[in-house]
Amino acid sequence: MTNDWITNYRTPAHYRYILHDSSHEPSTILNSASYIKREAAKCVACGLCLPHCPTYGLLHDESESPRGRLSLMLALAKAELPLSDKLELHLARCLDCRACEKVCPSYVSYGLALDSARALIESAREPSASPAARSVSILQWLVEKRDRVRTLDKILWLYRLSGLQWLLRTSRLLKLFGFAELEANLVSQPIPITAAEIYPPESKSKGKVTIFTGCLTQITDQQTLTSAIRLLNRLGFEVHVPPDQGCCGALHLHSGLSEKAAEFMGQNIKAFTGDTGPILCASSGCTATLSEYAKYRESEKSADRFCSRVTDLNQFLAGLTWPSDIAFRPLNKRIAVHDPCSLTNVLRQEDKPYALLARIPGVEIIPLPDNSLCCGAAGTYHLTQTRIARQLRAPKIDHLRRLAPDILVTSNSGCAMYLAAGIRQAGLAIEVMHPVVLLERQLQNGAGT
Repeated sequence: MTNDWITNYRTPAHYRYILHDSSHEPSTILNSASYIKREAAKCVACGLCLPHCPTYGLLHDESESPRGRLSLMLALAKAELPLSDKLELHLARCLDCRACEKVCPSYVSYGLALDSARALIESAREPSASPAARSVSILQWLVEKRDRVRTLDKILWLYRLSGLQWLLRTSRLLKLFGFAELEANLVSQPIPITAAEIYPPESKSKGKVTIFTGCLTQITDQQTLTSAIRLLNRLGFEVHVPPDQGCCGALHLHSGLSEKAAEFMGQNIKAFTGDTGPILCASSGCTATLSEYAKYRESEKSADRFCSRVTDLNQFLAGLTWPSDIAFRPLNKRIAVHDPCSLTNVLRQEDKPYALLARIPGVEIIPLPDNSLCCGAAGTYHLTQTRIARQLRAPKIDHLRRLAPDILVTSNSGCAMYLAAGIRQAGLAIEVMHPVVLLERQLQNGAGT
């Protein structure tokens, strides 16, 4: 490493210190520098990840590739490179889609290293006052308490009902205050509902399952949670909804706020203690985070037990032996399927939605072209890196315009919101939903009949 290269990454004053001393490392669930060194040491710089990295494909910059970012992380961890705006931007531009992990011959846990690096950076920088950072901070604050989410749900319902949403969307006020991108992802929802703790099966019980409701999913995708519970009850399962569960922690973990993420992990592990069967999650982004709690809490047996129970909802349903009396009404429509990165690259269950949709007679199922590339939503990425996110979403919308499906299904609530916003802006008449919503809708003699 040359001095000239280090000079390009000078540390500005808004960083509190440079991590040249291990005593400065934050006390987090990760020994940040150690994890980075461990994972970066596995990388053989073969370059197989490059064609699969969305940001490298757009920017053609080695520093915007997994291989390049690992080099930057390692230099930071070894105190060979100081913190700087330029370094932080390269790491912030990573979508954390983890497509690189799926093709890595050395099995580098890139996502783990990235979370560690962001934790180091977050502990050493002053809070940002940018509009994007403000939007993310508001979201993080909201999901920290379930009461805040419930209150927001009611406020948003009144916001839409009163016509204020239409007024602000047609004015320039949202853009002026930096909330246009955040507000654009809001979708119409029915009146807020309060979930029960136990939903009994409709027929002879086949066992118990537990639902992870998440935080914002309760606001943005109530229909998926409702449909999931109805379908599971119809299949004979008693559904439990632990009242003390909270956010999965992804919003904080991927922003470097690992201590707060650790609190959520501990809260959820405790909330789901008990013999209530598999922990099912409908949003693949949350499922991916839940499934990896043990990686961040290595010494805890309770985390291992928790992770062994976590299952994607599509995976659980596709693995069942369905009763002969469960049938679906025919649907002569074209269904485009979006594969979320979390379902594909972390959970490796991208085939399950297709298997479930194939149960509906008459449907034409079309995988969305370039499904291996991230749509740009990526948690809060579309708020902080709006330009790149829109560049990644644009081809998806073009494909939808050309294919003209009646319905787009996706198994991640964040992707659903972001793609739905792009569809609305493009003036396309395409309904966006979770596969389970469509299944439950088409049930014969069920709620959708």
